[in-house]
Amino acid sequence: MSDGAATLPWLVIRQDDNGNRYRVGRYATRAEAQQIADSLDGRGHKQLYWVERIGPGGGGAGG
Repeated sequence: MSDGAATLPWLVIRQDDNGNRYRVGRYATRAEAQQIADSLDGRGHKQLYWVERIGPGGGGAGG
């Protein structure tokens, strides 16, 4: 695992209408990542946003 993954283990993921998934950003805390996901989700677009943890204790999003 890289140093970046150790210090920024929380990802915000976006899934579009076609099922394509994209990493929006990496964050130090779950609360920070969730705040970003919530703000993006609240814009009314049809994309889905969620938070995942990479590394130990989380599945990760690949890539």
